Amino acid sequence: MVACAAAMGAGTMAGGVRIIKTMGTKIIDLKPVHGFAAETSAAVTILAASHLGLPVSTTHVLSGAIMGVGASQRFSAVRWGVTARIAWAWVLTIPVSAAVAWGFHRLLYLALGG
Repeated sequence: MVACAAAMGAGTMAGGVRIIKTMGTKIIDLKPVHGFAAETSAAVTILAASHLGLPVSTTHVLSGAIMGVGASQRFSAVRWGVTARIAWAWVLTIPVSAAVAWGFHRLLYLALGG
């Protein structure tokens, strides 16, 4: 658990400001009322999913809520190019993580004489 917390903290330190900027200014120009609406809808969605036993990513849910808030103003308020890059990152995360894990496993297996 300590290693997981340390990894999450290091990841936040490395990219946290960039993520906050992307969520707050690059998807839409987020005002306090929009942030409140997005956070509230994300919280309801996450709580409902948890109640049903469905695994969801809080980051994905909040990103979608921010896009929804922007689209509710007007569809063109959302910078869809930014959201497309985010979606590609989501799609690529699982296979890239699997490949990296496989590589590290293979290195350790060879290094430890397996």
